[in-house]
Parts: sequence; structure tokens; C-alpha cells
Amino acid sequence: MSDPVLALVMLGILVATIMIGFPVAFTLMALGVSFGYYAYFQPGQAFVDNRVFYLLTQNTFTVMNNDALVSIPLFLLMGYLIERAGILDNLFKSLQIATRAVPGSLAVATLATCALFATATGIVGAVVTLMGLLAFPQMIRAGYDPRLAAGVVCAGGCLGILIPPSIMLIVYAAQAGISVVKLYAAAFMPGFLLAGMYIVYVVVYAMVKPSAAPRYVDPHRYSLMEVIALLMKSFFPLALLILAVLGAIMFGLATPTEAAAVGALGGGILAVAYRSLTWGRLREAVYLTARTSAMVCWLFVGSSTFASIFAYLGGEGIIKEFVLHLNMNPITFLIMSQLIIFLLGWPLEWTEIIIIFVPIFLPLLKHFEIDPLMFGILVALNLQTAFLSPPMAMSAYYLKGVAPPSVLLTQIFSGCMPFLYVVLISMVVVYVFPEIAMWLPNAIYGK
Repeated sequence: MSDPVLALVMLGILVATIMIGFPVAFTLMALGVSFGYYAYFQPGQAFVDNRVFYLLTQNTFTVMNNDALVSIPLFLLMGYLIERAGILDNLFKSLQIATRAVPGSLAVATLATCALFATATGIVGAVVTLMGLLAFPQMIRAGYDPRLAAGVVCAGGCLGILIPPSIMLIVYAAQAGISVVKLYAAAFMPGFLLAGMYIVYVVVYAMVKPSAAPRYVDPHRYSLMEVIALLMKSFFPLALLILAVLGAIMFGLATPTEAAAVGALGGGILAVAYRSLTWGRLREAVYLTARTSAMVCWLFVGSSTFASIFAYLGGEGIIKEFVLHLNMNPITFLIMSQLIIFLLGWPLEWTEIIIIFVPIFLPLLKHFEIDPLMFGILVALNLQTAFLSPPMAMSAYYLKGVAPPSVLLTQIFSGCMPFLYVVLISMVVVYVFPEIAMWLPNAIYGK
């Protein structure tokens, strides 16, 4: 068996083991070390002298010193502190009152809360679970169609992997070797475009089918000043923190790591201001931050080792040669790559897709003259579908875990599908009008 074929066997084993449910990081490391031992084997060599062990330790050291990854635990700490600060209840209530005159106001308030809260936390499971406990029961009690309510919570909760400061964008930037700052600037408008398209869909749906989203009847008539006061207490402090962090990054006032540190401090100050920061909550936030950061770092160590051996055996070359022989143009290549990523989203999560499979396409971008920034934004939009499309649809399972027993998983899946179509439409819009993504980074940093 030739080395390139062995590399493809290595990739096949990886996919099969992930499907079975083996931990991804350790599967990557185990395959990289075992196949690497064969690739670097020299007769008469001592077992521990094989170069694959040096490669593993070197990759571990390199990943732990990656400047782009240093900001991940700080952004995570900011998110977990805000998540446990009890801000969400007041935020949802104030937005619910502010949008009460809009058709489908509860769903619109849910989406707006999700967009802001997902931006602050970037943690899909946390946002979907919290909104599933807070907003979903209110929509059901108000007479909303369970499918619409489920789709709103699931789709809104996924926005955190697209809208900065997204952990996924940091991981992609590290893989593609591009600036996190520029990628954040490029993702800003597409992220809020998608959130806006979700809201437009809900408003139109509520107007066409009022029985699915009855108008919100507020027992208390709030004056304009009361609404502003509610927003000042809940919406504006969190929005100001997010804008300060993102503004400092995009306008070059601070590096992502420095801005993330300020964001983590700001999250702690907000928690203190809302009188919700206890020792137990702080300890839990630090623990969850350490656990998630360790997972991301070991995924990078495993993927770097796996990718190095895969390329050394000739796997990358054989895939590149195969794609080039198809004589595709840039549009066809983009459609093919995004279709593969879309299909991978059914059984896999975004971490596996970004760390394992997206790097296969990255070396081909230069040949097809595709900007890695633009490709990254399309991937980020596409990965929204990984949380919405069955059979995996992790956001649906997060919601099912906290939804009433009467709400079936099939209803949640059905409710997610229209929002999945909205994501696909948004991808087409961003591709046809690339300035939606590229205008801001070009305006700030130049072409």
C-alpha cells in the first residue's frame, strides 16, 4: 500500500471513529502518532527515538504559545460570568416590552436577546438552554406554535458562533493563518444580517399566520420613559461592554487577548453590579472556562499532529491533485466545498469540521483566487446549519433537554428547518454581494 493511499485510510479511520463516538482530540493524536511512527520508522532505531514523538511535543508547545488562542479562555470566562450573572431575565423582559407592538413580538424579543447574549457568550449550548428555560415556555403559554417557538430558540442560540467575539472565528483564523481582527470585522455585518433575516421571517410569518404567533398582551401599560429605563438597566450595559470589546479590537486599540481580558473583567463587574456574583458561580465559571479551553487546545494539538502526518504521507497532495483534475472554476469549487461542509454538519460538530476538514480546502484557495476571509465567513454561515440540521442538530437536543415532555423532538426539528433555509439564503446573499462581508475590514484596514 502506497503512502498516499495509507493517508486516505488514516482519514477514513478518523471519520469512522468519530462517528462511533470516540473523543476527537485523542483520536487525532492516536492516529497521528501511530501512522506517524510508521512514516518515520527507521530500522534499528530505539522506540522512543522515533521523530513522531518530537513532532507531538513540538506541536503541543507551539499550540500552547499561539497568540491567537490565548484570547479563547478570556472570552470564555467573560461569557460564563455573564451567563451566570442573571442578566438574561431582565434583558428578555425589557426587549419583550420594547417590541410589544411588533407582530410575533415574543419571538422577535427572543431572537434579539439571543443575538446579544450569544454575542456576549459565544456558547451555543448555554444560550439555547437558558432561552429554552426562559423564553420557550412563555411563547408556549402565549399560544405560539411549538415548532415556531422551537425554531426561534434554536436558530437564535446558534448566532454566537458567527457574531464576534466568536470562538469559532478564532479557531478558523488560527487554522487559515489570517488576522482574527480582520475576520471579526468581516463577520460583523453578515452576523447581524442573518439575525435580521430571522426577525424578518418571524414578523412576516406572524402576519401571514397570526394564530401561530398571537400578539403579546401586556397587563401593564408601560410609558416610553419606563421602557427606556428598563433598557438602560438590562440592554445597554451588556451592549456597551460588547461594543467596547469589539471596538477596541477592530480599531486597533487593543489586541484580541487584551480586549478579551477587559471583557472578562467587565463581565465580572456586571455580575457584581447585578448582585449575582457568588463564590460558587465564580468557581463554576472558572472551571467551565478551563475545561472548554483545554478541549480546544488539545483539539489543536491532535489536529496539528494528524495534519502533519497526513501531509507527510501525501494525503494532502492526492486530494489537491484530484480536485484540480476536476477542472472546476471558483464558483463550482465554492459550491462543492460548502456542500461538503453542509453535509458534514449532519453528523459532526463545528470543532471537528473546522479543525479536521476545513484545512483540506485551505491550500486550494490560492489556486482558485478565493480570499480566505470570504471563505471563512461562508463557512461560519454554513456551520449554523450544523446545529439546525438533523440527525445531529445539537441545538435541538439542547432545547429538548429543557422543553416540556409534550414537545416532541420531531416538532423541534420541523421548527428548525425554515431557519436552516434562511441560513442558505443568507449565504447566497453574502456571495452575490461580497461587500456585505468585505466592506468593513477594507474600510478599516484597507484592501
